[in-house]
Amino acid sequence: MEQEINLPEVVAEVTAAFMRYDAALTGNDVAVLDELFWNNPATLRYGVGENLLGYEAIRAFRLARPSKGLERDLMNTVITTYGRDFATANTEFTRKGEARIGRQSHTWLRLPQGWRIVAAHVSLMAA
Repeated sequence: MEQEINLPEVVAEVTAAFMRYDAALTGNDVAVLDELFWNNPATLRYGVGENLLGYEAIRAFRLARPSKGLERDLMNTVITTYGRDFATANTEFTRKGEARIGRQSHTWLRLPQGWRIVAAHVSLMAA
């Protein structure tokens, strides 16, 4: 059976979740960030300078990171949905005063409590 790719209503749901995540990230709303990551030991986030394995490690990182300089401009954001319960969100970003272009990817899964990030990766390209 062929998977339904980019059903408009599912793309809209994941886009809203992604934009909620981005607003929480740049506004340092740790409670929303914690909510949007799947609370499970299998969740992972590979950051620019850290590998975080498990929800608790991701949560601890969020609580300890600086809350300044988080603003960014997104570009080339691509959200792709596969069926009704799985999606990826990929984007590039720039930050004021930073010459390197950042890249972020998320894997989203629809769970009973809503859309949650189950894997994330952030990296910076060389200037």
